[in-house]
Amino acid sequence: MTTLNVPFTRLPHAIGLPAPAYETEGAAGVDLIAALPDTEPVLIPPRGWAAIPTGLVFEIPHGYQGEVRPRSGLALRHAVTVLNAPGTIDSDYRGEVRVLLINFGPEPFSVTRGMRVAQLVFTQAFRANLHTVDALNVTARGSRGFGSTGLHSKMAGE
Repeated sequence: MTTLNVPFTRLPHAIGLPAPAYETEGAAGVDLIAALPDTEPVLIPPRGWAAIPTGLVFEIPHGYQGEVRPRSGLALRHAVTVLNAPGTIDSDYRGEVRVLLINFGPEPFSVTRGMRVAQLVFTQAFRANLHTVDALNVTARGSRGFGSTGLHSKMAGE
């Protein structure tokens, strides 16, 4: 497995919280933890959202990015997810990482200090060399977009 050296610092409100870590040997992302005061949980109402501080600042190497992604357990059990999933952390950003959570569930959702609220996956970021051309290659799909391939897979032999 390839590793990437990513320095980070903790802001004062994250002191005492665990460092970002991979929970299992095969995990693709590190958990991001809510760095809220013990006495000030954030209550997200149904259909509401909030930016949750992590108290972490990363120095992501040039040519890479961090992607803030939802935690499947929060989505399954509470219908809480990352609103702008995946959120992108650029390599030149040096501010606190905050997680934009939205509550699609029927009940208010309480975020408390130390709660694992998202995961952060580091990926390579390619820069495209964009250039104008007179015509593009033709494909069988063409410009058919949303829903054009149908809802179901084709069965073998069809």
